[in-house]
Amino acid sequence: DVVYSPRRRTMELSVERDGALVVRAPDGATNDRLESFVRDKRAWVYKKVAEKEALRHATPVKEYVSGEGFPYLGRSYRLLLVDLQDAPLRLDAGRFRLLRAEAAHGRAQFIAWYTEHARVWLRRRVAALAPRVGVEAADVEVRDLGYRWGSCGRAGTLNFHWSVILLPPGIVEYVVVHELVHLRERNHTPEFWLRVERAMPDYLRRKEWLAEKGAGLIVI
Repeated sequence: DVVYSPRRRTMELSVERDGALVVRAPDGATNDRLESFVRDKRAWVYKKVAEKEALRHATPVKEYVSGEGFPYLGRSYRLLLVDLQDAPLRLDAGRFRLLRAEAAHGRAQFIAWYTEHARVWLRRRVAALAPRVGVEAADVEVRDLGYRWGSCGRAGTLNFHWSVILLPPGIVEYVVVHELVHLRERNHTPEFWLRVERAMPDYLRRKEWLAEKGAGLIVI
């Protein structure tokens, strides 16, 4: 896929979590220029696609049965099916507890729980990390963003995929800083990465962890 932007001055290539190849380019970029850009990065593309394909096949499908493990902020919690409680799904005493009657709808219940808790957690972290970047977000939303961890809306709203709350806190904070910097720099220019580094000097370690291991957590 090719995504054009009038604000972009350089081209950027990414391999999404599903293996899709996306080129982000300035308006007016010719097909010859796009093909040449992708061709030059062919070896990198093959490597990334192979890595993501291996992760996809290695990731087991979750079952909503007692004893199954589900991640939350980098830790795994065992599931226990229960007959009675005041909510469909709770995290209590180190275990996820799901009403047995809701087991058939387990995925929907987990997504709803993750979304609710991600919204509260992320708003706190955005407020705490924004001063490092010198910006202020207009709002924070949590939703299904497809294969993106986050996005920055033009009105200053930061959007995050509900699944970021499955990641370890330090990795989620990298995603937060990444999107906060987009409030100043729309594209991944050298200035963008310089601002990320100023706010989070060890960002590269976190970024690499996310690229290598993040997709393996999105299994529910």
